[in-house]
Amino acid sequence: MSTKPGMDSALRAKIIAQPDVILEDRDLMRALIVANERMMGANIIDLRGIAMERLEARLDRLEDTHRSVIAAAYDNLAGTNQVHRAILRMLDPVEFEGFLRDLGGPVAEILRVDCIRLVLESVQDDRDPVVQRLGEVLRVAQPGFVGDYLSAGRDAPKRQVTLRQMQEGSTAIYGDRAGWIRSEACLRLDFGAGRLPGMLVMGAEDPHQFNPSQGVDLLAFFAGVFERSMRRWLS
Repeated sequence: MSTKPGMDSALRAKIIAQPDVILEDRDLMRALIVANERMMGANIIDLRGIAMERLEARLDRLEDTHRSVIAAAYDNLAGTNQVHRAILRMLDPVEFEGFLRDLGGPVAEILRVDCIRLVLESVQDDRDPVVQRLGEVLRVAQPGFVGDYLSAGRDAPKRQVTLRQMQEGSTAIYGDRAGWIRSEACLRLDFGAGRLPGMLVMGAEDPHQFNPSQGVDLLAFFAGVFERSMRRWLS
């Protein structure tokens, strides 16, 4: 008669002393379940094994969900820190020219956008030397331009933040860089009673950087801070 070799005594003693080591090892437990099914034969249905497989599949799904939630939380935290740093930099300048220069430079870099434009509605000509001296970040448009640009000719509800993708940007906004722009975030600005509205536009060469399915809470917060800063400059 043939006999199966017995377990090593030292290994057996270690398992008896620490059984939780086996219970916590998923691969080892799976191997034990498979071995148990082989011993029972093909004609016996192991209800406990089926239940364990279903629980294991459910645990895998929960772990995937857990990882997705953690990843989203980290992304939100990173985005919040990014907006906070941009706001602090935006509040540093003590002159309007420096404010616009930082907006198109360090602030745009912190937000990781390729282009930022500030659009102000005014009856003043954009060829005015004072306007031209303020740099390419500032765009002066006729009254009604902001509403028309945001609606794109459609009867759409007014929103503070509009995200969209495009074949190319508007030359009225981006000038020579219009051909490179593939997505943008448009922030409608309210400067208070008696003042014409404005708009802050963030353009990106990446077509997936801004799209309508994304959340806009952080950009809405940024727009609120920007409005208050502009009211100070306009006064």
